[in-house]
Amino acid sequence: MTTAANTDTTEGGPRPDEPAEQTWAGGQVEYHRHLTTLEGWRQFTAAEVAAPALLPAARWKALTDVDRSGYDEHRLDYHTHMAVVATSTLRQVVNAGRRLALLNRHAVSARRGLILSGAAGTGKTTAITQLGKTHEATDRLRYPGLARIPVVYVTVPPAATPRMLAVEFARFLGLPMTYRANMTDVIEAVYGVAIDARVGVVCVDEIHNLQLATRSGAEVSDTLKYFSERIPATFVYAGIDVEREGLFSGTRGRQIAGRFTLVETVPFPYTTEWQGLVASLEQALRLHHHRAGTLSRLDQYLHQRTGGMIGSLSHLIRGAAIEAILDGTEKITKTVLEGVELDHAADHYRTRAQRTT
Repeated sequence: MTTAANTDTTEGGPRPDEPAEQTWAGGQVEYHRHLTTLEGWRQFTAAEVAAPALLPAARWKALTDVDRSGYDEHRLDYHTHMAVVATSTLRQVVNAGRRLALLNRHAVSARRGLILSGAAGTGKTTAITQLGKTHEATDRLRYPGLARIPVVYVTVPPAATPRMLAVEFARFLGLPMTYRANMTDVIEAVYGVAIDARVGVVCVDEIHNLQLATRSGAEVSDTLKYFSERIPATFVYAGIDVEREGLFSGTRGRQIAGRFTLVETVPFPYTTEWQGLVASLEQALRLHHHRAGTLSRLDQYLHQRTGGMIGSLSHLIRGAAIEAILDGTEKITKTVLEGVELDHAADHYRTRAQRTT
């Protein structure tokens, strides 16, 4: 199979002259990883986040400048992509997705799907990618050594047209598509490869970019429906507040509502689960002077600061850990946390909460 990286004529695909991204961890070179390409997706599903061991104090202090730089770089890289925390929402999505995939295994029509809807930062993309990763691992255990593509992951482009969406599928599958390729050619190529590669789960992110009230949005919806009818796979959508965006409105919307289970992702309330999430992230830290339990004692502050958004919480703690390594303090305090900027939504929530107290 020819990959999209081998041609510069793929619409929206990576260009041969794109710069590579390097990481110093282990001295290896790591190229840009895009989940919306087969190569990037496979790197994502194969990657395991291994926590680096902390050196004993005496050995750590005895490191040369060069060795210390490499050691710190390894820990910095680790804190940029710490392991995913298994929230109740994530478990619900993975379990529901696996159940639907099994129920759809022998269905010839009217296959059921899953939609994740909620505010930004509530873990939608994390949930569907973890579902895809779980399905991929299960499929490879069931069919070891076979050239299969168990999962397709695409995003709906802004102001998408049917052809743009079809090309997103083609790009993931590594199909070279020129600008001269017509819509029918792209769809047939995608369908053929998806069938041959035994695609079992299709994850479609950023579904809020699909506006059913517009002609192009309605046509994109029809294209997705066409793919879902011809490709024997479980389709999983994720988007921001899709009900408010009109995804279930009109005839097309009612068809979607009749075939898809809706899972709403919401900010976490301040409960024992939130406290457990904070504790799990704290246990994953690799800092020399950090006192265990510091973040757990700040869990109410962390909830107020992030508005219960799991994405904001992860960003805040990882950012504080990186700052603690860079400034040499090797510990996270409330002062360090205050110095980490968050997204506007979290800051807005915090300001509103302060006004009501």
